[in-house]
Amino acid sequence: MKIGIISTYLPVHCGIATYTSYLIEELRRLKNRVCIVCHKGGKGLDCYPAFNYDDPDLPHKAFKTMMKFSPDFVHIQHEYALFGEQRGMNVIPLAYKFKLSQTPTVITLHTVLEKCDYEEQIIEKALVEITNATIVHEQYQRELIVGRVGHQDKIWVIPHGVREIKPVSKAKEELGLEGKKILLLVGYLRRSKNFERVVRIFPKVTELVDDALLLVASGARRPEDIAYRDEFLEFVANSVAKDKIKVLLGPFSEEKFDLILSSADVAVFTYLRGAQSGIMAHCLAFAKPMAVSSDVQAMADLVHKTKSGLVARTDSELVETIVTILTKKNLAKEFSDNARSYVKRHVSWQIIASRHMDVYNKILKNRHPSRGGYN
Repeated sequence: MKIGIISTYLPVHCGIATYTSYLIEELRRLKNRVCIVCHKGGKGLDCYPAFNYDDPDLPHKAFKTMMKFSPDFVHIQHEYALFGEQRGMNVIPLAYKFKLSQTPTVITLHTVLEKCDYEEQIIEKALVEITNATIVHEQYQRELIVGRVGHQDKIWVIPHGVREIKPVSKAKEELGLEGKKILLLVGYLRRSKNFERVVRIFPKVTELVDDALLLVASGARRPEDIAYRDEFLEFVANSVAKDKIKVLLGPFSEEKFDLILSSADVAVFTYLRGAQSGIMAHCLAFAKPMAVSSDVQAMADLVHKTKSGLVARTDSELVETIVTILTKKNLAKEFSDNARSYVKRHVSWQIIASRHMDVYNKILKNRHPSRGGYN
């Protein structure tokens, strides 16, 4: 099968690029040929960087490049703002170009929000209607889209894939953190991730866990986040617990990123907005217990489903969950064991790639042989 994928791609530092690289690796192991058409900066086997984020003719460039490959179908990896201005509205004419050429199209909506703004509503509705199949990562996201747009027969739930990998041994020693209980904040800096909340409550954690250390491994990927990065670093510098906070500024190589994750005793997520998190998938891969706020349903649901951590509503509950995980070794081990088991049974990339193949095969099976259309 010849699969065309449109996405950001490595070595560009982007969660969607990382997700796509793992998916492609497994699809190729299943004897498919995969072509990736991506933003400028992507590199690799059958990778064709064809457009910039703000190109006004992005749909033409992406479509023209992809059709040289003559794919059996095209899979678009979607995140808001990846495809230009107005929340990335250029993805709509791009999807229409494939529809007009009678090229089957699948789209993965990596973010499905409970409350969409006007532009997001327009984009979501158009993409579901234009494409032959829509993939989301959680059942509640499917229900949201069906309620807003309909087309329940076209919407598939496939969880975010997770690597099967062993933590790096002696990671704390390599990072100079030996003897510390590491509370980890990791991922690109954005206001919606609410890292300040963790910095604000951290002094209360140190009162109860003397050897606790907050490790912040982050950085600003987008130009508009640079000012926020500087503001956040000043906030850290003014913390009464600043001597127990260590900041590592990215971007990081995969080797360094894996080292950082391996050092953690608990990873904390206090996002205010979003859907699933690629960072949470990495935490599952490294079997790291998680303390998660209840603000984002998908993240809270993942912790409940995997039994890999605790969910908190208030600041006091968040402090309590962090301290509980850091001090109760048997409970932390139980969370880690649950994470490993869940990954192996449900969301390893091998399993996720196989489920993608089910979607692809169904679409191709439904294609009308005489006119290239669909039943």
